[in-house]
Amino acid sequence: MLSGMKANHVNVSWDATKQKWLVRIEAGSEVIRRYCGQSKNADEDALRKAAAQTVADEGYAFDAGEIGVLR
Repeated sequence: MLSGMKANHVNVSWDATKQKWLVRIEAGSEVIRRYCGQSKNADEDALRKAAAQTVADEGYAFDAGEIGVLR
């Protein structure tokens, strides 16, 4: 785990091909992509919470209020 690392940008977008929400974490030159199991109609709070958990699971810190949701 990369404890103490801070992500620069985090956003969540719908991947129509996979029919899942994609969490994209940017940390420096590294980009991490992970899918989450929220429903297509999930509200922004649920998506931010799922993204924040994904960011934490990857060992990064990021303010959940700054997570962008792209619909």
